[in-house]
Amino acid sequence: MQRRIGLLATAVVVAGLSTLSSNLPAQAQSDPSAAQVRIQLAGCEAGDRIDGTTADDARKKIEAAGYRQVRDLVKGCDNFWHASAVSKDGTPGNVLLTPQGEVWPDGN
Repeated sequence: MQRRIGLLATAVVVAGLSTLSSNLPAQAQSDPSAAQVRIQLAGCEAGDRIDGTTADDARKKIEAAGYRQVRDLVKGCDNFWHASAVSKDGTPGNVLLTPQGEVWPDGN
């Protein structure tokens, strides 16, 4: 029974992602990072208020704080951006961009 439920849930998610990706703007369809962010946001609660920041906005703010090689940007339902980057001193790790624009190391 659990296997059947799991297969059904997988089918629903795949169908939902197909619909979601077909409704994405052309930029998101050609830019995998934009599509990844949109899919991540699809799991948010109905009452969550998602701001208009983009992965490009987040990357620019993180780089302005002195990080480089910013990648794997993921936006949470709380409007915090999470990424991997290399710090000023050359140490790779995770970084967090708050909705207020502050950049912090993220649970390294």
